[in-house]
This record gives sequence, C-alpha cells and structure tokens, in this order.
Amino acid sequence: MKFSIGINFERRDPAEDMRAVEENALEFVLMAEDAGFEKIWVPEHHGIEMIAAPNPFVIIASWAARTKRIRLGTATIVAPYWHPLRLAGEAALADLMSHGRLELGIARGAFQYEFDRLAGGLPQDRGGEYVREIVPLVVKLWQGDCAHDGPLWSFPEVTSVPKPVQKPHPPIWIGARSPETFGWAIENGYNIMTTPLQRPFSDIEFLARKLATAIAERNPAHKPRFMALRRGCVYESPGDWTRVVPVVMEYAQKFQSLFHNKRGVIDGFPERVRLEDMPPSPDLAPEAIRENLMFGTPDEVVRKLKMYEAAGVDEFCLGATFGLPHEMTKRSIELFRDEVMPHFH
Repeated sequence: MKFSIGINFERRDPAEDMRAVEENALEFVLMAEDAGFEKIWVPEHHGIEMIAAPNPFVIIASWAARTKRIRLGTATIVAPYWHPLRLAGEAALADLMSHGRLELGIARGAFQYEFDRLAGGLPQDRGGEYVREIVPLVVKLWQGDCAHDGPLWSFPEVTSVPKPVQKPHPPIWIGARSPETFGWAIENGYNIMTTPLQRPFSDIEFLARKLATAIAERNPAHKPRFMALRRGCVYESPGDWTRVVPVVMEYAQKFQSLFHNKRGVIDGFPERVRLEDMPPSPDLAPEAIRENLMFGTPDEVVRKLKMYEAAGVDEFCLGATFGLPHEMTKRSIELFRDEVMPHFH
C-alpha cells in the first residue's frame, strides 16, 4: 500500500496570520517529501477560512518549486465551478511547472454553501452531471483542437494551451461513492478516490466491493488505483485520543452547516450546527470516531491500515490537517513516518 497526505491551509481564528498558516503548511509539505509519502493532495474550497484553497493549482505551483520528488494532486477540483478550457489549461500549466508531477482529482463537490455562491444555487447532488461531461472533454482539449456542443458547455474549436508534460496525460482520479460513478469512472479508465468521513471501516469494505463489481462488469482490463482518505493522527500516549476527537466533532458540525447551508459563515468562519440538530448517528459517538478514523498509537494505526490493505485499498491518504495544534500535527507526521510506514514497505 502506498501513502499520500492531505494538507490544507487552515485558519481557525481571525487572530491567526495567514502567512504563518502558509508557512506551517509548507513545513508539513517538506516533511512529507522527506518521509517518503508518494503524493500531496490539495482541496478546492471558496470563502471558507478553515479550508482556504480557492485555486489548488496555485498552491501546487508554489509547492512544486520547493520540492523535487513528491507528486502533487487536487483532491478535488469541483467540476461545476470550472469551464473545461480553463480547467484543461490550468491543469496542464501546473503539470508543466511541477515537471510532470500533477495528479488531477475531480469530484462533484459537497458544500451547498459554495454551490449557492459559485454555481447559481445548483443542488450539490447534481454535480455528477458536470463531472461526467467535463473530464472526457478536458482529455480531448489536451489532445488537440476540439469543438463541443453538450448539455452544459458549448464552444467552437479550441485546444488547451499549454499541453501537459505527462503522456498521454496526468493521472485522473474521480471522487466517487455511488455505483453509477464507479461504473462510469472504470469504463473511462480513471482512478478512484473516496472519503468515508466518520463512517466505520465497513464502509470501506462496501466501497471496495462496489469497485470490484464495477471492474468485473465494465472494464476488466483496467486496474485502477483505489485511494481512501481519512483524517488521521498518530500519538504516543493512548489517552491523547481525547484531545483529537473533540476537534473532529467541531469539524463535523461545520461540515454539516456547509453541506446543507444551514448556518451562517461570518467573514469566512463557518458556524457550527448544534449536535442536537444533526441527524442521529452512532458514527458521531466519541468512541466511534476514535475507532473509525485513523487515530491511535503507532500499533493501533498499523492494525487499522492492515485492514484497509486487505480490503483492496492500494493508497491511503492521511488527512493530516483538520484543526489540531501545529506541533501535534507535526509529531503525528513524524510518528507515521518512523513507526507506521516501515510496516508497509
């Protein structure tokens, strides 16, 4: 199993200097390359301080200039926010500036808060329509002149400038959970990335079975990569889980607010949905969060990752930044490097 890492620009308090946030993230990037992580993944979000990433390609270009080996990916580009020609050109430029290290991840998007502001109020569950039209179109634009007249976009003949360095093109990853999206991605030869949020490991097993079925039925010759992203923290003292879980609870409350556009966002800082206003779920119990996410001492994390590997996950993405203190995140990456990754070499 390969390992990648998700790193965000996180600003939780108006008193935090954004320059310090950027410097902290860069420190994690350099640690990740030194540790031997295969990839770094960067999100796309707008108007939200806790995930400041209005253009992941700008972040990738900056980190590409400061690294040499590690690959740099988008997790994920939100399809409804982009015009195909702009996406093709900016992705190709990022591949050029990173010397062929781009991984392009695309998904439908999640936060209705953003859809109401960037996509004219489009219901976020319709974002898959945009994924299915834009991804093959971007590939055509990378290949040469292409005109298009589709349900969502229409334009005269044009091509991507520049073209990607990687041939035939950078690896493409589709953020997916539904059987329809799995089948479509497999038919077209794309890789799969998924995040089960706070759901239990059984969700990973379920998704792995869906993927195996899609491969057998749609494209047996294609062997995609299957990546699972989980927020994670490795710690030395078993009792440290009580420091980590409340941070996840706060994150989940803000996620629900943004997902349903239920609460306000004040100067970029989302308000939390009250726990009593969230749908009842055993996955939000503190002990469940401790077990379901990639939290634990090195031995506990190795045990969990062996289960993922056995289920068919061939790349695990450590969601390293989700509001923990800087030093705790830094120590977690060090422990993951020294006491977890060697078990999978």
